[in-house]
Amino acid sequence: MTYVKICGNRTAEDVLAGAAAGADFVGMVFARSSRQVDVDEAQAMVRALGGPLAEHELATPPPAQPHVREESGEWFRHGAQLLRAYLDVKRPLTVGVFADQPIDEVNELAEEAGVDLVQLSGDESWEQCLLVTKQVIQTVHISPLDSPSDPFALVQPGFAIALHLDSAHGSYRGGSGVTFDWEVARQVSSRMPLLLAGGLTPENVGEAIRTVRPWGVDVSSGTERGGRKDHDRVRAFVEAVRAANRATAGAP
Repeated sequence: MTYVKICGNRTAEDVLAGAAAGADFVGMVFARSSRQVDVDEAQAMVRALGGPLAEHELATPPPAQPHVREESGEWFRHGAQLLRAYLDVKRPLTVGVFADQPIDEVNELAEEAGVDLVQLSGDESWEQCLLVTKQVIQTVHISPLDSPSDPFALVQPGFAIALHLDSAHGSYRGGSGVTFDWEVARQVSSRMPLLLAGGLTPENVGEAIRTVRPWGVDVSSGTERGGRKDHDRVRAFVEAVRAANRATAGAP
């Protein structure tokens, strides 16, 4: 199955709508953005979902982060397994999204808000993931105009729990509403789990899933109207993912 992350939430009503629709992850943006939230707003969203993952007893420990790096596919498959274990305890998980902020600030905001996971969506290095006190989803940006010939050169195991591919479009680092070459994502997905983002909507996510076969999909602007979360589009997005999952699995 393909998991769903609804990002760019700003209110408790937004994350509750995502949870009711069946989202597996809900994201809130701490980076400078039109969707940026402060700690009080983030805390309200976390409380609306019953508190942070840290308050639950976890049967599975976090993955080791060895100095000797594993093969990429095995590393990210282990991360996907761990995320599934987290989802068995709490659903949806909350994700704090940061970009090019000091790691001390990332840790302080993430702890104070109580988010479950951190997503680094700027130009942070893989090594910086190890300085974050929560498990990290690391974003790799793919330009829609200049896709790399070897996307695997951009991916390093041993640092982040999950890989997130998003579109790079001009000055935008996510949330641009622009897709990138899904063939690049398909190549990566054939070897390791990934979260696919960049221009996804209820109208095109089914095609994206059929083409890329991602572990998860991430949407922000595609579930908005007038710059705010549209809960009908959130439901439509999750329903489109479910339909694609059934079709992919050959279910009637």
